[in-house]
Amino acid sequence: MPRVALIMHGSSMLYEVAIAAEIFGVDRSELSPTGEWYDLVVGTADGAPHPWLEHLPTVSYAEIADVDIVVVPSSDDLDDNPDPVLLDALSVAHGRGIRIASLCTGAFLLAAAGLLDGRAATTHWMHAAELRQRYPRIDVRPGVLYVDDGDVLTSAGKTAALDLCVHLVRRDLGAAAAAGIARQLVVPAHRRGGQAQFIAPPAEPRGSDGLAPTLDWARARLDQPLTVRDLAEHATLSTRQLARRMHAEHEVSPLDWLHRQRIARAQELLERTDASIDQIAGNCGMGTAATLRRHFHRALGVTPTAYRTAFRSA
Repeated sequence: MPRVALIMHGSSMLYEVAIAAEIFGVDRSELSPTGEWYDLVVGTADGAPHPWLEHLPTVSYAEIADVDIVVVPSSDDLDDNPDPVLLDALSVAHGRGIRIASLCTGAFLLAAAGLLDGRAATTHWMHAAELRQRYPRIDVRPGVLYVDDGDVLTSAGKTAALDLCVHLVRRDLGAAAAAGIARQLVVPAHRRGGQAQFIAPPAEPRGSDGLAPTLDWARARLDQPLTVRDLAEHATLSTRQLARRMHAEHEVSPLDWLHRQRIARAQELLERTDASIDQIAGNCGMGTAATLRRHFHRALGVTPTAYRTAFRSA
């Protein structure tokens, strides 16, 4: 029965703490091929119970070197000075071959302990540039869900933290156990770590002002071979004027905007319909399945089929 220490540091965030507690702290032995589940303990500076998880046994930071997996949740204050006792404990645990996993911005604590030097790692895309700037020896990969580097694992934000925890279950107890817990939590059974962080574009203003009427017109015709010139003519602008307006109002070029809309339409159809890849390619203006696959993989890092499987498997 793998023993997991969930680290409660000074700026732990409740969401990621709850994810780890739900995955490793709830007895789901009926899903395990061995008939056993994880033994979760809470790691605090002095071993005192934490008010969020008072029902769980507690160990001190110095004692985490005696577990099998250490999970470090995200931090809500990246400027907070990490506890040097915790950093030393993480280093000692890692030196003993214990797996260390960070959730979201918990990667900053692993980085401060020197565990990510020379490794590939990820964190929430909003903080990836800061992680790279602070720790230039890390190969920061902001476009993936999680990175499994064997004994050190890192995840991107929020839902990707759940993906990483389910991935750990798969590593330890097999695909059936991971699929079982995914069904119970109503989440995809498996999203590959190299899959892109599916970052939804910000909502765009609609109405009669600016370019909104033209963009609404284009969205309704994504199945047609629209060009930048078509958008410019509808807006009664030159292509150069359209480019300036698009950049000012949406911070994107007309061609990139059109491409993003086609990919977004493909995502929607993959999630909500049983249409074939050929049909979806036509409906989103990509023409052929081969073209859709190429552009979809370039934008999101996965094939349309893999995307559909991940988002509909639950």
